[in-house]
Amino acid sequence: MNENPIPFKDLNVIYQFDLTGEDGGTFQLVFSNETVKVLRNEFKEPKCTLKMKVTDFKKFLQGTMNSAAAFMMGKLKVQGSIGLALKLESLLGEYEL
Repeated sequence: MNENPIPFKDLNVIYQFDLTGEDGGTFQLVFSNETVKVLRNEFKEPKCTLKMKVTDFKKFLQGTMNSAAAFMMGKLKVQGSIGLALKLESLLGEYEL
C-alpha cells in the first residue's frame, strides 16, 4: 500500500481490528501522512474498531465478504464511525491483497 498511497493520500485515521480465533489478536492500521503501518503492540486511539473472527476477516480482505452483509448477519461489529468502516472496504478494493 505504501508503494501506491494515492487511494489514501488524504486519509489520517486509525482503524483497530479485534480478531478472534486462531492467529487472532488486536491490530491497528494507521493511515497518516500518505503512509500506512500496522501496529500490534503499541496502540493509539482508533476512530473505527472492527470486531470479527479471523476467518471472516480473511474473506473481507479477499473481497469475498461484503462488510454490509457481514454487519447485518452479525459477523462484523463496528465501534466508532460506520462511514470509516465502509470507506476501508472500498479503499482495500484498490489493492490486490
